[in-house]
Amino acid sequence: MSTQLDPMDLYDVRSELSEEEVMVKDTVGRFVDDKVIPLMREAFEKHEFPRHLIGEVAELGLLGSSIEGYDCAGLNSVSYGLICQELERGDSGLRSFVSVQSSLVMFPIHAYGSEEQKQRWLPAMARGEAIGCFGLTEPQGGSDPSNMKTHAKRDGKDWILNGSKMWITNATIADAAVVWAKTDEGVKGFIVEKGMPGYDTQEIEDKFSLRASVTGALFFNNVRVPEASVLPGVSSLKGPLSCLTQARYGITWGVIGAAQACLNEVLSYTQDRVLFGRPLANTQTIQIRMANMARQITTSQLLSLRLGRIKDKGELSPTQVSLAKWNNCRAALDIARDARDILGGAGISAEYVPIRHMLNLESVITYEGTETIHQLVVGKELTGVNAF
Repeated sequence: MSTQLDPMDLYDVRSELSEEEVMVKDTVGRFVDDKVIPLMREAFEKHEFPRHLIGEVAELGLLGSSIEGYDCAGLNSVSYGLICQELERGDSGLRSFVSVQSSLVMFPIHAYGSEEQKQRWLPAMARGEAIGCFGLTEPQGGSDPSNMKTHAKRDGKDWILNGSKMWITNATIADAAVVWAKTDEGVKGFIVEKGMPGYDTQEIEDKFSLRASVTGALFFNNVRVPEASVLPGVSSLKGPLSCLTQARYGITWGVIGAAQACLNEVLSYTQDRVLFGRPLANTQTIQIRMANMARQITTSQLLSLRLGRIKDKGELSPTQVSLAKWNNCRAALDIARDARDILGGAGISAEYVPIRHMLNLESVITYEGTETIHQLVVGKELTGVNAF
């Protein structure tokens, strides 16, 4: 006898997970159902990041979860992906917070920092006692990080940092920023601490996307940074780009959660909504559209699972991450838009999740490399020609 398939997991990806991976997924899933989803509508409407959740996120071991030691959980890459998937099923804003803290701040400190820097920052960040942000994007830079204007010059045993960064998640709540700047010795990472003279932040208001997330700008006016706060392990764009690879990997999983939330909403709505004498779910048009959503979700799940297994073997290529980020973000955004449309007039109401996920995904498909950038990364891999 055939058994009923899970509408959110038609290829039974769950059966491919280890016991620990299943436990991670289910634990984070319960947290999202119980603590995140009930408050995200209000957080989005009020343009507020639910900071009180940070402690609970930290207690679950979700910050820096892939790092061994330093009070971190030491989970594998697939587990980190599942964390992102479940969090983004709640809201992209919370997943973005965890992605930045884990992949863009804790990862470079762990990969390129001194032992003193690791001991100072990683345990505190894992416990949620210190918040970080990642300063790479600049107002005129966007997709071209080599166009960086922020710079630092040696002054005795210190560095003098000048410039600005834009579209920075966690900007105004961060205790420390990992800031990338040009120097005479290459691109270096600087740990800039809150309160350093000349360092200022400003929140970006009036966003219509990622409203339950803190986004801002960083400003550096002759900020004196001691040598002890410079990441010693890298002096090139390899540093920030390797961080982005880590974060993009998590995004490929995260958007699956947003897509699942939209499909789940549509499945429920179309069974209850009766038009022309029958539920919407009983019509061919709606079934075809929902089947297409399931196809896209399934494809995305298989891409990310395979990507995670490759990553855990240490064989990951940035091009593989670009392919999955491109595919999965596009799929999730298309699903959210179609779900919004199926709900009709109700689709523009915050009472239903598709409009919130749709608006969030407009940012997610843009940050960490636009869709076009990832298409060109794959194109370069195929042809050997850089067409940027």
